[in-house]
Amino acid sequence: MADKALGYVSFDKSSADLLFNLISSRNHKGSIIMTTNLTFDRCEEIFHDPTLAATIADRLAYKCHILNISREKSGRFEETMEWLNNKRNNASSDGFL
Repeated sequence: MADKALGYVSFDKSSADLLFNLISSRNHKGSIIMTTNLTFDRCEEIFHDPTLAATIADRLAYKCHILNISREKSGRFEETMEWLNNKRNNASSDGFL
């Protein structure tokens, strides 16, 4: 199972319960890849229930590998800026701009 948007939208109670059940059902059966822009101590911001947030964080953190990739700007932002700079450089070298 893979999810790449945890932290961008909040979960209502039924959605959070469903995610918890999915994570629990995967326990010892297969891998879960989860990415987020939030740290574990901010899970309550997503799930709005401190007990459920702690339980989900506990299930995700159990026997896991955590990769912390921190950066000031997102990769998409950096790619876009590089693309724009290349576009400007190409336009100015062609006599446009």
